[in-house]
Amino acid sequence: MSTTHIDLDGQHLTLGALAAVARGPASLALTADSRAAVERSRAWVVSVLHGDRPIYGVNTGFGSLARVRIDPELTSQLSRNLIRSHAAGVGPDAPDEVVRAMMLLRANALARGASGCTPELVLTLLTMLERGVTPRVPSLGSCGSSGDLAPLSHLGLVVFGEGGHARFGGETLPGPEAMRRAGIPTLVPAAKEGLAMTNGAQMTTAIAALALVDSWSLVEHAEIAAAMSIEALRGVTRAFHAGVHALRPYPGAITCARRLLDLLAGSSLTDSVPDKVQDAYSLRCTPVILGAVRDQLGFAQQVIDIEINSVTDNPVMLMDEPGEDPNRAFSAGLFHGEPVGMACESARIAIAELASLSERRLFRLTTRSLSARLPPALATEGPREDGLGMLFPQTTAASLVSENKAIGWPSTLDSIPTCEDQEDHVAMSTTAAWRFRETLQNSRLVVAIELLSAARALRFRLGEHPGVTLGAGSAAMLPRLAPILDAGLTPGEEIEACAALIAGSSVRLTVDVRG
Repeated sequence: MSTTHIDLDGQHLTLGALAAVARGPASLALTADSRAAVERSRAWVVSVLHGDRPIYGVNTGFGSLARVRIDPELTSQLSRNLIRSHAAGVGPDAPDEVVRAMMLLRANALARGASGCTPELVLTLLTMLERGVTPRVPSLGSCGSSGDLAPLSHLGLVVFGEGGHARFGGETLPGPEAMRRAGIPTLVPAAKEGLAMTNGAQMTTAIAALALVDSWSLVEHAEIAAAMSIEALRGVTRAFHAGVHALRPYPGAITCARRLLDLLAGSSLTDSVPDKVQDAYSLRCTPVILGAVRDQLGFAQQVIDIEINSVTDNPVMLMDEPGEDPNRAFSAGLFHGEPVGMACESARIAIAELASLSERRLFRLTTRSLSARLPPALATEGPREDGLGMLFPQTTAASLVSENKAIGWPSTLDSIPTCEDQEDHVAMSTTAAWRFRETLQNSRLVVAIELLSAARALRFRLGEHPGVTLGAGSAAMLPRLAPILDAGLTPGEEIEACAALIAGSSVRLTVDVRG
């Protein structure tokens, strides 16, 4: 596996690079300009520590205790207490890829030089990523406001030597021991560094960003599955004509229609039923529905592209603000997870619809009265090894689609005030992100079932008509699926293997992919 190198400056991190660091080895550096910016804001924080002006989180308490002044000599202890008190996460550990993405996102936000932290905090996070120290971060306990406080505090426990646990060298160790074995000194938190470590929606964004990367790959496989099903069902291709979709020019629909025609190119099965002028919605409307999925993911990516290169602290330091006011600290709400949470909702709905459409085509493949005379349930005749064919995998798909609906209520519609009503409207964005990830995982399994079913259906067609010519997509995909189909696996094992094949595929995160 190749090593990803990034020179971090807080402004040019890409979604593809984020995913590569989260999932593989990395070489990371802080640019000279970014280091200078970080040092400048840090110097300002030091200069105001002993002044009369209250600066939130620097020489005051936090949240509802913002009016309590803190002795300058106790500001390090204040940061330490913040990390320890906020490390209240519970539940299963977040996946390592999510934690690594969180670490890179937090470092990138701090690298802008608007957070008042030391350069050492940024560099420690980068070194941990390079050497493979991954803190254990519980997945539950964040409302997404003021950012992901609890998850980021669990990172801070390890960074500042306050406890916690981390994975290193294949072991789960106490945080200080993991850092010692990796040769990384833990830090003593300086004034403001407790807030700098914890303010921001980095868990929400990490989950969302990785799910978005995988969603683009799923869309492409869903289009391949759709093309294979359309071909096996001897569908009509006139519904995908470019001139048709130019009349209602949604970018995603235009891209999907073009992709379907490319995938079906050369097929002798499509347009082969005399006098058949149109198909059911689940075939004919595929470009419209999957096109809408593409467009919603495009919107989500616009949000994530902004978020991964944003500062999310409170307060932020505007070191170049004109005027005579010496106070460079501005308390605002950049940590609030609402933008990312709402993007997760729209992306999740889109992916759930992708799975719902896939299941409907799958149902047609396995229902003889709807399948253009394919065998019932795609089962072989006589004494057969495959029992009831794909009848029960279709049931599994129905269950997964229903599960997507059950978790479909928008999390960001909820708000329960916290922090003595100082935080009186919270985002619940982290829950939205986890549900996006769960919906994606369910939907990947549904598309895997459709791919397996369409591949079986096409094998029947080849057996019926040896002279059949398959479309470009089927001709490319069938050899990839053959090892799974011919391995003698149980249906569940086949589905999991196909889902892993989809998950292991890469996709270019460029405009042409999104349409």
